Amino acid sequence: MNRKIAPFVENMSEATAACLVTMVQGNILAITLSHWLVASQTGILAGAIAGGVLLVWRASKPWMIATLLGVATAIVDFFVHPGMFGPLFMEAIVTGLGAGLLSFIVGTTMVRVRARYWPRPEPGR
Repeated sequence: MNRKIAPFVENMSEATAACLVTMVQGNILAITLSHWLVASQTGILAGAIAGGVLLVWRASKPWMIATLLGVATAIVDFFVHPGMFGPLFMEAIVTGLGAGLLSFIVGTTMVRVRARYWPRPEPGR
């Protein structure tokens, strides 16, 4: 996949997954098409915002990317649909934390996999 498109797809997927799981409060058997559509709206918007900022900012550390995606997801989730539990903003915060954690886990894993299986060539070779 194109290296410029991959971060957008990854961020959108992580934000969508976090929103989807949070909306059904972890009960993945309760996921419906309407849940998926709402989570997709959150994921597309948050992923696009995070991806756009990352293009300009050029952050490469997994914790920076995860923090940015988590904040973007929380803000977008708050405006896309009302919270289903706790205070008005609680679901948005939990969704943002979930997206950030998922992004950090995936990002850290990918850094390790790339370092192990696709090492950079030494200079001069």
